[in-house]
Amino acid sequence: MKNIQIGFLLAGCLAVVSAVYSQSAKEATEWRVYNGSPGGSHYSSLKQINQSNVGQLQVAWTYDAGDVPGTLETNPIVVNGVLYGNTTSQKVFALNAATGKEIWIFPTGEGGRGGNRGLAYWGSGSDQRIFESFGRYLYAIDANTGKRVASFGTNGRIDLQEGLRGDTTGLGAPAAIYKDLLITGNRAGETSPASPGDIRAYDARTGKLRWVFHTIPHPGEFGYDTWPKDAWTYIGNAGDWMGMSLDEKHGIVFVPTANADDAYVGTNRLGDNLFATSLVALNAETGERIWHFQTVKHDLWDRDVPAPPTLVTVKRDGKDVEAVAQITKTGHVFLFERTTGKPLFPIEYRRYPASTVPGEVTSETQGLPTKPAPFARQLLTEDMLTNRTPEAHQAAVARFRQFRSEGQFIPPSVSKETIMFPGMDGGGEWGGAAFDPETGLLYVNSNEMAWLYALVKVPPRGQEISGRELYVEECGSCHREDRTGAPPQIPSLIGLGDRMQPTDVRSMIFYGSGRMPSFATLPAEYINAIVQYVTSGQEAVVAAPVRPPSPTDTPFRSAGYLKFLDIDGYPAISPPWGTLNAINLNTGDYAWKIPLGEYPELAEKGMKNTGTENYGGPIVTAGGLVFIAATNYDKKLRAFDKKTGKLLWETTLPFPGNATPATYEVDGRQFIVIATSGNGILHNQRNIRGRQAGASYVAFALPTAAATKKNPQK
Repeated sequence: MKNIQIGFLLAGCLAVVSAVYSQSAKEATEWRVYNGSPGGSHYSSLKQINQSNVGQLQVAWTYDAGDVPGTLETNPIVVNGVLYGNTTSQKVFALNAATGKEIWIFPTGEGGRGGNRGLAYWGSGSDQRIFESFGRYLYAIDANTGKRVASFGTNGRIDLQEGLRGDTTGLGAPAAIYKDLLITGNRAGETSPASPGDIRAYDARTGKLRWVFHTIPHPGEFGYDTWPKDAWTYIGNAGDWMGMSLDEKHGIVFVPTANADDAYVGTNRLGDNLFATSLVALNAETGERIWHFQTVKHDLWDRDVPAPPTLVTVKRDGKDVEAVAQITKTGHVFLFERTTGKPLFPIEYRRYPASTVPGEVTSETQGLPTKPAPFARQLLTEDMLTNRTPEAHQAAVARFRQFRSEGQFIPPSVSKETIMFPGMDGGGEWGGAAFDPETGLLYVNSNEMAWLYALVKVPPRGQEISGRELYVEECGSCHREDRTGAPPQIPSLIGLGDRMQPTDVRSMIFYGSGRMPSFATLPAEYINAIVQYVTSGQEAVVAAPVRPPSPTDTPFRSAGYLKFLDIDGYPAISPPWGTLNAINLNTGDYAWKIPLGEYPELAEKGMKNTGTENYGGPIVTAGGLVFIAATNYDKKLRAFDKKTGKLLWETTLPFPGNATPATYEVDGRQFIVIATSGNGILHNQRNIRGRQAGASYVAFALPTAAATKKNPQK
């Protein structure tokens, strides 16, 4: 009898082990979390596609997702053989992941134009849900039917604006899922007044709020003394638009945060400003702070932490150490012990110049890691200017001598434009880094662009205000007073009326578009006046509201974003203009570094491998490969040898792939999928590299016979 009982016990144990193994094996074939895993590794153990056969990849299917002009930045997820993604109007769809055939599509009825970077999946038994935000609402969608889950919140959605002052435009990245919690950030506006960047956790079943962490601390909370005493009542942002990473084992959610508003003026928020521009480790169950590190104190440079951190395991003194790696816009990698926040490479604090702006007080010191070396150049000097042509060089030198260029953390000036290098968009960007557990290498793509920044005095507001004045006040800090913008990230508005109808422009201002937040709180007559000005140049005059002085008022504002370009619209600096880097986190040394991308018209003239701006991140696989698209102008998806950086395969996509790829396996066949998009309103100042509107998901796989023959998983 005893032997029989032991036999049943062993059988039960084996069944449990088998079930766990089967679930683990199944999850290894999927891409069920944004960036591949809760820890943001961008890694897959799949290896059917490998170094020996990657050259045989071919298009397996495509899906048209361009229902309105806009951009796709979505890293799709794949669960149970179904791929979930977004269209450019932010509809959610479900596809057969093997064929690309549409299963269902979910329209919210809300307006929107791209910019969503991913979705979140949660399941408990037969209850399987997709969570996605549209503007101020977070929806729960039945993963099988595409219908609202009526029991969640109010008729399937919760209002993310509830409990916040100001205006929020929803999530910039999907919620992190911990057990039955949805942990969310907040994509607030870049200028005051904006909503605060509270981190909040909701019950995945009911939508009930479970906890809140204030990134702008309230009285009595840790960090409150790093702000003016009432700052929590009027300062906004310091939110998480870039997404989070989760350590399920230790129950820690790692939250990178944005700068506080305004991005370049801090006269009304004196102090270090915790927890703006920081990496914060929170107890995922309760929201309590465990540790934090502020990457920029009293940020005046829009240096928000740009991407979710990457959970890694590194070697120290022959032992494995669980760590977290955080990339930054300045081109640095910070590496910390995961549970304590102890730096694994020394951080050196240096003094930087004080501000000359009346009322501004900069932090005396800023800390940067001594290793790894920065993955982007740090100081632009005259000998680094473009030599593309003698005329371009001469013009670049003449302009450069008008600027201030002294490296990192030079405070904005009212009197002179200052070089930001790397630029406003990094260095590191929102695509984040990939980590290979086999080699200990961290892969990060980087922009190598110089931008300019300065402040201008805010003019007094009269009893009436024109459409142009409203445009300058509400839009000029990004699109510039002359409407030239900083393409491709911030589009030029010159000739906008020839490309878009006024009703479409009005909708874009109201709902937001891509990186542009919603301006739904502006009075309708203000929006109409701005629309009239940007589409026709006419300046309607409207009554300005009488308002008392506000603590959000500042005497200065940003003069707007501007790239340092040459006379033909190319970067005014010498290449590389974009790179892909492989960093050994065990040693802090570089395994390799290569240019990423090129301009087709320059390549035709023999100027190849210059690198270009790039958005979206890499993925790395057990097949020995790093896949990345990201490059703006050549529309390429590339595969590199992960150990050497050698290019093994590339293909031209229908539109730029400004997103992070995903990889998965269905019925024994491995796929690589990338979201691609153009944008009909996106050009540079000289209008020579405009994009064609459209968007699609493109999936690649080996030919069926090759996949069957060479599948080491089977």
